[in-house]
Amino acid sequence: MPCRLAWALMIAAGALSACAAGGDGAGEPAPAPYAAFDWFRYEGTEAEGAPEPAADEYRNPVIAGFYPDPSVVQVGADYYLVNSTFAWFPGVPVFHSRDLVGWRQIANAIDRPGMVDFTGLGVSRGIFAATIEHHEGKYYIATTCVDCGDNFIITADDPAGPWSEPIWLPEVGGIDPSLFFDEDGAVYLLNNDAPPGEARYDGHRAIWIRRIDPETLQPLTKPRVLIDGGVRPEENPIWIEGPHLYKIGGWYYLIAAEGGTAIGHSQVALRAREIFGPYEPYDGNPILTQRDLPENRENPVTSVGHADLVQDAKGGWHAAFLGVRPYEGDYYNTGRETFLLPVEWREGWPIILPPGEPVPMVVKRPPSEDAPTGAASADDAPAPTTGPFSVYESFDAPALAPYWLSLRGPAAPWLRLENGAAKLYAQADGLGDFGRPAFLARRQQHLFALAETEVSLARAGGAEAGLAAFQNDEFYYALGAVRDGDGKTVVRLRRRAGPETPPAGEVIASAALAGAEAIRLRIRARGALYDFEYAGADGEWRMLLAGADGRILSTREAGGFVGAVLGLYAQYSARP
Repeated sequence: MPCRLAWALMIAAGALSACAAGGDGAGEPAPAPYAAFDWFRYEGTEAEGAPEPAADEYRNPVIAGFYPDPSVVQVGADYYLVNSTFAWFPGVPVFHSRDLVGWRQIANAIDRPGMVDFTGLGVSRGIFAATIEHHEGKYYIATTCVDCGDNFIITADDPAGPWSEPIWLPEVGGIDPSLFFDEDGAVYLLNNDAPPGEARYDGHRAIWIRRIDPETLQPLTKPRVLIDGGVRPEENPIWIEGPHLYKIGGWYYLIAAEGGTAIGHSQVALRAREIFGPYEPYDGNPILTQRDLPENRENPVTSVGHADLVQDAKGGWHAAFLGVRPYEGDYYNTGRETFLLPVEWREGWPIILPPGEPVPMVVKRPPSEDAPTGAASADDAPAPTTGPFSVYESFDAPALAPYWLSLRGPAAPWLRLENGAAKLYAQADGLGDFGRPAFLARRQQHLFALAETEVSLARAGGAEAGLAAFQNDEFYYALGAVRDGDGKTVVRLRRRAGPETPPAGEVIASAALAGAEAIRLRIRARGALYDFEYAGADGEWRMLLAGADGRILSTREAGGFVGAVLGLYAQYSARP
């Protein structure tokens, strides 16, 4: 099959392309030096003392690693969930489950070049807080592309895709749009935006609503404010956002995140008899937070919020929400993850977690109409998303699994899957250049994790290739191998720890290998510490650097909203 056709088919299926630009597989000259990665292995374990779920329980988070801002919808016996992806591509993973616990990724909604343009964006810009809804056989995702087009909606007849081209909403400002389909056929769009008039303080925002056309999805009415500031405006609450609207028992319930996405994060609830209000807040708000708990508690989960409500097979209610698992203080490298808890209704209000209670790490399973697999059949078991697991990628399939990521665009220009190897062609953009480097990554999903690969430099020329632990362009480690002018192989570790460091970082450790074309590389995460190892022709593992400071890969140090990823890279030899 010509490579360009294969590329189109794989992109339509939501997978990263296995073809490189500049050739169609018919023997044209390679466009650049390349490194061949024979395999990749990831494994992770839970922190010591983490509780183990019983047969009738599930483990939190249900989707570990950088999967923030979950939104979930029920369609019969099926559930579909989406997350934010910011400037990573493909964007907006779509998960399927039959029990709200076992999740399988079935697509990426942003999976084609040209749907959105992430060129030049910081990693934490791009796609914010996608929300998913279903109405009369059609699926809708509303989201924001920050600094790249603002708010838009995409639609699909099947959540596995294909999803439509973006329907842009130029009249809608702010972020975090969501849709509500009322019983009378009216359709509404909610979003976070600046408050009416002048903001009274930093973080002063409002939740707005407007009616939209059910066919064109364009606004029909002027926006109206549902909540200005937060549930206690006299206290100057910050960053009311992530709104969702539900109609339950004759009430319109509005729930939203409040307090920012750090340790002050929370979820609040309001209700009204009419869709435009007035909305009264729950006296016991917030309905979810962890900011009132001692920092030294065991197995802490912090920064919880951005919740979405959904019913199970027996009509019970549950909330999917984001949270983080720090290894110390406010330091975490796994990003904001997807958690699930049952919702208790008290005097007409949905309570996700009573005040003072920690997020439980094991919870009783919700009732379901299926075996708890999250899969459509026994032959279609999901890739693990939580708990201890190991994943091995041999690169012998025609396309990659949908959880693989590249920066700011598809991997088509620099990736080929051939002869059981992933060939990464060196690009002018390297790690740290705010461009589109040859970097194939997967999320770090555990506090204690390992990534390992074997790479051949036989056709790499002077290019550097290896493994990277990456948070954003200004904060990363790169464990790479390069052939010098004398044919010797040098393994080196580069670190970039802030904008004051050059884009290529600084070499903090190096070692020479004699006559090694195939090299094994390993990165091991141990909470705040990272180890970097290599093995040459003799197969013996050698430590290049142990106990490097992993806190530079945390949101606390690096800023932004993403988690660390681990992956393969190839670039022209970086000279710090």
